[in-house]
Amino acid sequence: MAATREDKRWMRRCIQLAQNGQQNAKPNPMVGAVIVSADGRIIGEGYHVRCGEGHAEVNAFASVRPEDEALLGEATIYVSLEPCSHYGKTPPCADLIISKGVRRVVVGCQDDFAEVQGRGIQKLRDAGIDVTVGVLEAECRWLNRRFLTFHRAHRPYIILKWAQTANGFIDDHGQPLQISSAFTQMLAHKLRAEEDAILVGRITNEREHPQLTVRHWHGPSPRRLVIDHQHPLNLESLHAHGVQSLIVEGGAQTLLSFLEKGLWDEIRVETNLSLTVADGTRAPQLPASAAVIGQKTYGSNLIVSYCRME
Repeated sequence: MAATREDKRWMRRCIQLAQNGQQNAKPNPMVGAVIVSADGRIIGEGYHVRCGEGHAEVNAFASVRPEDEALLGEATIYVSLEPCSHYGKTPPCADLIISKGVRRVVVGCQDDFAEVQGRGIQKLRDAGIDVTVGVLEAECRWLNRRFLTFHRAHRPYIILKWAQTANGFIDDHGQPLQISSAFTQMLAHKLRAEEDAILVGRITNEREHPQLTVRHWHGPSPRRLVIDHQHPLNLESLHAHGVQSLIVEGGAQTLLSFLEKGLWDEIRVETNLSLTVADGTRAPQLPASAAVIGQKTYGSNLIVSYCRME
């Protein structure tokens, strides 16, 4: 069955629910599920709250009231990521869906995890369930871009980040310069709390002694990494240690090394529109493949986010 306007409506609700698991679901993906009766009423919904606990589908079925159980035979379950088909810390969600006897399953996107990769969808179809795949696929993949990149590319999702003056410098004649405002610094610490690791080069580490913590936000501080020629970055090692996302905060040579190798997925540039210096270290040039995905101004500071244009 082709996707309908209602399918998109309920998938948006799945995405909204999934975002509640941003901190505690890791290293698992964020997933939301909604069960809709034949008359268009939500009779159950849930999300993956915490790694090791029930998946979104389990929580959605658990929320169905006893008097609504009889409606499952004609119901549709919407889930933002393909239901799992393997035994991990919990039983396969595809088996649970089959056992509940729902009429239809709508999936946002396929799971790139090696143990799934379409097997959950196929298991549902083999059981005679009508399955629609790819509803709001781009939005669902973006939600779990870290998880999907980690399993598809076998490396962390890489965010390059720097702050610059209005005339394009990241320091003042080689000396550290306060470019961020108190508010945008808080946003930077919020980002740190959302990512697994943060990296700077040796020169930045020795010159500025950055703490790289979340002291202006609430949450876990990312793993602190420092690289130089004697201690190069090993993406395979980060993958082996389960690091799904990495912030690279510079300086210039470190950022350029990532740009030259094409090792980036997202770039965030903060520009202080009211600050200029006579000379200093030039900010990196954005690659031609960088496409704007969002921008916002906070007082005199503009933050622009970019992703790689396919």
